Amino acid sequence: MTNQFDDLNLKLKAKKIKLVAFDVDGVMTDGSLTFLEDGREIKTYNAHDGQGVVMLNKAGFKTAIITARDNGTVEHRAKVLGITKLFKGQKNKLKALDELCAEFNVKYDEVAYMGDDFPDLCVIEKVGLSCAPNDAIEEIKLAASVVSSFGGGKGAVREFCDFILKSNNITWFDIVQNPADTLKQ
Repeated sequence: MTNQFDDLNLKLKAKKIKLVAFDVDGVMTDGSLTFLEDGREIKTYNAHDGQGVVMLNKAGFKTAIITARDNGTVEHRAKVLGITKLFKGQKNKLKALDELCAEFNVKYDEVAYMGDDFPDLCVIEKVGLSCAPNDAIEEIKLAASVVSSFGGGKGAVREFCDFILKSNNITWFDIVQNPADTLKQ
């Protein structure tokens, strides 16, 4: 079985990327929603996925979260990862994408996005590079540029981040050796 991430056209798309955005539930998490008795929500995130996002930031990529849910766990995670822009409680994800493009002066083909469900479809269809976790709904997997080998919250984000970095010839060593945190021009 061949690895989808080995496709040359996909690598060429990844070389154009300047901004990488993610959904949260089902992408950065496994999609489970856990509530305490008082209604507070708990989420579990994957440390390897988080390190992938941190490496994108250190390499000079802009990063964003676009999520329909509005809770403190997402805000805290965004802060810990150094996410450039957070959109929470965002029911219209295309509006958020347009705001990102305007704020950071990027075109759709310079944006990568990872999503897993119907609210992500409008963004997946617009951006230059899109990825779905392997446990995303079928419609998202069909629309995405590539489907990860991993599920949401189980390494899909890391695989996507690593692919973007490698396609831009940026290694872990480059990132830790670069004090300016701006390898992507």
